[in-house]
Amino acid sequence: MEGVMSGPRSGNRADRELVERHLHGDEVAFEELYSRFDRMVFNLALRMAGDAEEAADLTQEIFLRVHRYLGRFRGRSSLKTWVYRVALNRCRSRLRQRARRRRFAGTASFRELRDPTRGPEELAVALDEGRRVQEALARLPPAFREAVVLRDLEGLTYEEIAAAAGLRLGTVRSRIARGRERLRALLEAGPPAPPAEPGAKEESS
Repeated sequence: MEGVMSGPRSGNRADRELVERHLHGDEVAFEELYSRFDRMVFNLALRMAGDAEEAADLTQEIFLRVHRYLGRFRGRSSLKTWVYRVALNRCRSRLRQRARRRRFAGTASFRELRDPTRGPEELAVALDEGRRVQEALARLPPAFREAVVLRDLEGLTYEEIAAAAGLRLGTVRSRIARGRERLRALLEAGPPAPPAEPGAKEESS
């Protein structure tokens, strides 16, 4: 029987045990959960919101919700997928709020995780490429941005995305394909031209 519990069932069982420990007042349990998923949640928030400060605020809000609603986890999916679902819902809500306040301009910032094995020139190229991708992502419709981020940047499977986003598998595949196509077109086209300054036409004539 050795190795019988080495697959997904073993992972789900460990997830449920961690949640049970939290529900029974084990403070270390939530610290373990946080350390397991904090980078994942921040990266998702950064790629969805396009701003490091806003992503940090979102990460705090997401984990507050995870802490509050962890008792609702039933183990029907992995804990990772459940946390993604909470994070996605909060990111969607923030984007809707921001859309009501102002039109999303796509002037996203990007925080590159430094790799000490890269030289200065390679780091500069990687940082510039990261900014270009982030800016292009910010110009995608939210549904396509979400699908591309989860698949190509977060590395979720189609099934995990469907579970986390509450979508049918066919919808997930369609959004990823269309999102990739639009992202490729945006990257090839380059950044949008800056708006002309008032009076610039008159001054040049």
